[in-house]
Amino acid sequence: MIIDPEVVTLSRMQFALTALYHFLFVPLTLGLVWILAIMESVYVMTGREVWKRMVQFWGVLFGINFAMGVATGVTMEFQFGMNWAYYAHYVGDVFGTPLAIEGLMAFFLEGTLVGLFFMGWSRISRVAHLLVTWFLALATSLSALWILIANGWMQNPVGSAFNADTMRMEVTSFAEVMFNPVAQAKFVHTVSAGYVLGSMFVLSISAWYLLRGRNVDFAKRSMTVAASFGLAAALSVVVLGDESGYAVSENQKMKMAAIEAMWETEPAPASFTLFGIPDVENRTTHYALRIPWVMGLIGTRSIDKPIPGIANLVEDTKGRIHDGILAYDAMLVLREDKNNAQAKAILATHDKDMGYALLLKRFMDDPRHATPADIQKAADSTIPNVPVLFWSFRVMVACGFYFIALFAVMFWQASKRQLDKRRWLLKLAFWSLPLPWLAAELGWIVAEYGRQPWAIEGVLPTALGVSSVTTGQVWTSLGGFVLFYSALAIVDAALMLKYARKGPEGLGLWPPVEPEPPVATVAAHAGV
Repeated sequence: MIIDPEVVTLSRMQFALTALYHFLFVPLTLGLVWILAIMESVYVMTGREVWKRMVQFWGVLFGINFAMGVATGVTMEFQFGMNWAYYAHYVGDVFGTPLAIEGLMAFFLEGTLVGLFFMGWSRISRVAHLLVTWFLALATSLSALWILIANGWMQNPVGSAFNADTMRMEVTSFAEVMFNPVAQAKFVHTVSAGYVLGSMFVLSISAWYLLRGRNVDFAKRSMTVAASFGLAAALSVVVLGDESGYAVSENQKMKMAAIEAMWETEPAPASFTLFGIPDVENRTTHYALRIPWVMGLIGTRSIDKPIPGIANLVEDTKGRIHDGILAYDAMLVLREDKNNAQAKAILATHDKDMGYALLLKRFMDDPRHATPADIQKAADSTIPNVPVLFWSFRVMVACGFYFIALFAVMFWQASKRQLDKRRWLLKLAFWSLPLPWLAAELGWIVAEYGRQPWAIEGVLPTALGVSSVTTGQVWTSLGGFVLFYSALAIVDAALMLKYARKGPEGLGLWPPVEPEPPVATVAAHAGV
């Protein structure tokens, strides 16, 4: 049966929308909780109540965001059964374990610690509460680790193999799944980006207070912490992004070539295209401005290893499709005769390429009947959307360097105790608030959209992972998710705005600003 392309497109759209919505909340949770831990550590070490009130105020905003993240995360996981049933069946033995552990981390461990954080101020000692906050920070990062282990396996499916007896992918080494280099690189890069977002959140709202002359001492202290933590995090994002780029070039060569719009293999070391206009039809990049050596050093950590271009990768894919057809044929033989020694030998030789034969299922029912034209079409389908990846990556990187510059300037101003001296800088910090979210979402697009047409790189094409549903059913669930998630986003924004405008004094966490006494009263007290 040939796959209905509209069902695939709608299912992909639904998962993309719900994931992008969910990722509005996750990075802020990852970053803001560490700022709470830093602030509370200062409170415990100094005993100054001002720091406790800071933790409590920013903790309110953290709690709102955390609740929204949990709500959007739960519904997103339901889609593996709703829209991606064959995906869940085919790779559930591998993918399900880290996903289940992440669920335990997020909904049991984090939920317990969040309750202790909010309810424990008057019930446990100061040091015990500090430990709760630090454990909460660690738990949020561990939760992200397990979901990124699952996601990293989709990008680089190590520690697993196809089992001809069950006709499914199964775990061969859980340690390899856990310590997958792609997963580890994605984890450190993602959490660092969350730290940047949390820092910018605190910095921007504090700048808003200073612009209005409200809560000046509170805002200055908050900005000092945010600028310090944010600068370290922004520098880490760039360094760890380099590691992530190296992992991509080693395991997802087509994604790397698409990000760089590298149509043909360049002599090593490859240059980095700073600017250009990719032309998909003619497979060239117009007005390319290149920096020599940079891409080769990032992608290969050498000066003599080439980065393969898109055309060369397509030719390699055609060869793997041919080998995959042999594995596919052997698999069908084994479905009828599980003891066929010849089929087992063929499958063992070519099982790593069977996923490439499955690319043909988009165009025909039986890949064994593929013509050279069909194989060419399937190989060409492995080229992702080059312009989208090219520009998403460059805007994300530009944001990253901008964050370093902004946090560095604010850190310098904080060190000179002049955070409130330059209003233009405070306005810049305030209006920069959306940029970390933009960079985070673009990073998700590069990572996930860039691996298409694969649900599992080299193993399972996305088109084969969908459920047996109709377009009408997917439209119904898509509309429901859009309404539900939009409502949650509006509620989250409204609550954040409400409590940010109230400020710590509006929540009873800061002395209210008293109006200046009339001149007559001042004169009377002065004895005039």
